[in-house]
Amino acid sequence: MSPRIGLDRQMIVQAAAEIADTQGTEAVTLAAVAKKLNIRTPSLYNHVDGLHGLRQLLSLYGLEQMYEKLDAACGGRSGDEAVRALAKAYLEFARTRPGIYELTLRAPDPQQPEVAAAGERLVGLLVRILDDYGLTSEEALHTVRGLRSILHGFASLERVGGFRMPLDLDESFRLLVDSYLAGIRAIRKQGQAT
Repeated sequence: MSPRIGLDRQMIVQAAAEIADTQGTEAVTLAAVAKKLNIRTPSLYNHVDGLHGLRQLLSLYGLEQMYEKLDAACGGRSGDEAVRALAKAYLEFARTRPGIYELTLRAPDPQQPEVAAAGERLVGLLVRILDDYGLTSEEALHTVRGLRSILHGFASLERVGGFRMPLDLDESFRLLVDSYLAGIRAIRKQGQAT
């Protein structure tokens, strides 16, 4: 069977991403994507390697989209200002692209080199942002893990309605990020004292 004229991998990934963001990642099936594109399901196999291949493409797409958003937010900034901008962009991405965001969370399978490379590129961006703090390589990686945990925790709790008190969520988020930054500065001072 020849590929449908005009249909390409990018169109398929975009359609799947829209389904993931509006209905959740479990709703992304080949049948759902085919229906959205008004094609027959077998036509997708000319462009993707089944559902597993489509999910791999979605993970790659999500990591690339997140990288672009975070990189743009940090452009020209450094230190605390860069971390605050990155944190704000991360939360906005999680809020506006919930399905795609979910697909960026898993550690990449070594059998998926493109996805692994996109994940490493994202971690590299975070490490570069932390360069201004004078952390060792190991401290920077631990700090990236901490930042990711804080940002994901807040985004996840917000998404499931875990914050019911009548307090400004953005203010809570700002205080959380500022506490994290105070912690980085404490690690830096501790390292300079030894």
